Amino acid sequence: MAKEKGRKLIAQNKKAHHDYLVLDTYECGLVLTGTEVKSLRQGRASLVDGFVQIDDHEAWLHNVHVPEYSQGTWTNHSARRKRKLLLHRVEIDKLESKSQETGHTIVPLALYFKDGRAKVEVALAKGKKEYDKRQTLREKQDRREAERVISAVRRRERG
Repeated sequence: MAKEKGRKLIAQNKKAHHDYLVLDTYECGLVLTGTEVKSLRQGRASLVDGFVQIDDHEAWLHNVHVPEYSQGTWTNHSARRKRKLLLHRVEIDKLESKSQETGHTIVPLALYFKDGRAKVEVALAKGKKEYDKRQTLREKQDRREAERVISAVRRRERG
């Protein structure tokens, strides 16, 4: 059997970029059971309510929903159990000190397989206020409108 290469996306937390200002990102390994890996290989997971908590110098991923494996038996995993993240000590210490600042949190952005191993991309993030969310949306709409105008002008020049 050939070893998988590249990155295969399983789940993405699109809401995180809307609700948080992403300051820094980290790639972490995950400690999983066999049925969790099989369920993830079927492309089933949800990061929506997920967050990372650091307890006793260990990083834990909470509230990430990995549904039970359909062919699993009594050995099946719990869907919302906490999962240990594999990070270097320096990264954990940095995340722990930064996340204790007011308004900062650690959220999962993406869950994927990289060269056959399950990985999570987590971000040190700061919560956005409602007016920040509106401002971001307005900037995005302005950027789209500018792109439309530019492409229309280019079409007229060619035609």
